[in-house]
Amino acid sequence: MNQITRRAALAGAAAALAAPAIVRAAGEEPIRIGEINSYSAIPAFTLPYRKGWEMALTRINNAGGVLGRKLEIISRDDAGKPADAIRLAGELVNEQKVDLLAGGFLSNIGLALSDFANHANKLYVAGEPLADALVWQDGNATCFRLRPSTYMQVAMLVPDALALKAKRWATVAPNYEYGQSAVHWFETLMKERQPDIEFVAEQWPALGHIDAGATVGALEQAKPNALFNVTFGADLTNFVRQGNTRGLFQNRPVVSLLTGEPEYLIPLGADTPVGWIVTGYPVEQDRQPANLGFVNAYTETYKEPPRMGSVVGYALVFSIAAGIARAGGLETAQLEKGFAGASFDTPFGTATYRPIDHQSTMGTFVGKLALVDGKGTMTDWRYVDGATVMPPDDVVAKLRK
Repeated sequence: MNQITRRAALAGAAAALAAPAIVRAAGEEPIRIGEINSYSAIPAFTLPYRKGWEMALTRINNAGGVLGRKLEIISRDDAGKPADAIRLAGELVNEQKVDLLAGGFLSNIGLALSDFANHANKLYVAGEPLADALVWQDGNATCFRLRPSTYMQVAMLVPDALALKAKRWATVAPNYEYGQSAVHWFETLMKERQPDIEFVAEQWPALGHIDAGATVGALEQAKPNALFNVTFGADLTNFVRQGNTRGLFQNRPVVSLLTGEPEYLIPLGADTPVGWIVTGYPVEQDRQPANLGFVNAYTETYKEPPRMGSVVGYALVFSIAAGIARAGGLETAQLEKGFAGASFDTPFGTATYRPIDHQSTMGTFVGKLALVDGKGTMTDWRYVDGATVMPPDDVVAKLRK
C-alpha cells in the first residue's frame, strides 16, 4: 500500500533524469486523466470539486508528478446527461488518448461511465456517484469508487435513527438509482434491528422536478412518527421550505442523507431545519491536522472555505496518483492491480481502495443541524470511518457477482 509523498515523487523524477535520453523523452509525456462531470447541471457541488482537483493536481506536479511524469487532466461537462457522458468518454479515450477516466456526479452517469470503461478496457475512478451497484451488483474490474456509498452512509445514520424509537416512518427520495438504493438500505437495515417498524408512505419525486407542496401534503397525510429524506440540491430547498411552512417537521424527527454538506446548507440559510440528523461536512470545525491543513490551503488559494465537493475533487486526484504509483505503469491490467489495495491521503485521513469491491474506505461526518446567526451548521458531529460500516466480506461477495 503506497502513499504519494514529496520524497517519493522527487525520487521518481530524479530516476527519470538519470535514465537514457530515449527513456527521458517518453517520461516527459504527461499521464492523461479524462475527467467528466456535471459542471453546468450541478454547479454548487462540481465547481468546488473542480477547485479541489486543480489544487491537488498543482501539488502533485510541483512535487515531481507520478512515475517521473506530470499529471494532466482533460475535463469535460456532461450537463447531467448519461448519453453526453458516454459520448465524451469516447472522445477522451479515442481522440485524446487518455490513460484512464475519472469523475461523475449522478449515480446513473457513474454507472454508464463504468460500463463504457469496462467495454473500452479503461480504468474508471468514480468520485461522487454513490450508487451501491457501482461496486456491487454492476461492479467490474476496471471501476473504483471514492466516496462512501449509499449503503455506507445509511449505515452511519441507522444507530441515531434507531435511538428515536419511532415506529411509523415515511421516506422521500429522488426517483433514480441513488434515491432508490438509499431507501432500500434504510428500510432493510432498520427492519433488521427494529422488527416492529412500519413504513407508512414513500414519495418519489423526479430529480430536479419536485412538487414540494404535494409531496409534503402526502407525507403529512400518512401521519408518520419520523421521516427519512434523500432529496438534495434545489429539491431539498423546496421540500424544506414547504415542510417548514406546513409544519411537517414540527415534533417529527428527520434523518437525512447529505444535508449537512455546505453545498446544501448554504442555500437553506435561515430555513435550515434544526435538529435533523444528517451526514455532512463541518468544514472548519474539524480540527484534525489533515483537514485543518486542507481548509487553510484551500481558503488561501481560493479566498473561500472548501465544500464537500472540494474534498472529493482533492482526494480523487491523490487517490489516482497513489494507484498509478503502486501500479508502476499505465496498462489497464497494471492499474487494476495497483489501485486494488492502494492507500492515499484525504482531508479526512488515510483511505484505501478495498481489493474485494474497489470501494474506498473514506468516511464522512454524522451530526445534527443547527442554526447559528441565520446560517445552517452541523453540531454534535462525529467522523465515521468508512471501513467500520462495510457489510461482511461474504455478503459483499454475494452482491458482487
